[in-house]
Amino acid sequence: DSSSAHFVGTRLTLARNDIYMISRVLEACLYATDLGAAERFYVDVLGLERYSAAPGRHIFFKCGDGMFLVFNPERTSREPSRVGGAIVPAHGATGPGHVAFAIPDAEIPAWRARLEAAGVAIESEVAWPRGGRSLYVRDPAGNCVELASPKLWGFADA
Repeated sequence: DSSSAHFVGTRLTLARNDIYMISRVLEACLYATDLGAAERFYVDVLGLERYSAAPGRHIFFKCGDGMFLVFNPERTSREPSRVGGAIVPAHGATGPGHVAFAIPDAEIPAWRARLEAAGVAIESEVAWPRGGRSLYVRDPAGNCVELASPKLWGFADA
């Protein structure tokens, strides 16, 4: 039966043709205490579109067909929020996180120039064995931000 779940050790596995398969990542998030600096970086430097914000708590950005969220862990790790009467559990993290944004490999030189013109140091550039390249920078909170060709994972270029 394709809709049955099977336990393997402590992992729950579902059949590939099961209707419960996850299709994509809908949201990715990082944490930053200075949301103003985060907004300037992600809008002015990376060109993301601001979607919404709650002062001192979070700022959300549209990114392709998904969302990129930046939360202030000083608020979200202590305070669950409510949406329509339902509780959204508290969450937070400290230390540098990581996110990778997809860009066409051919645009690496243009992105390098854009980042340098904005005064953003490029921490590393990697040429991947499967193809594609990545640029690594830090956002104002110290998070590791990667601009990468999807070719690095064997996907079609952005």
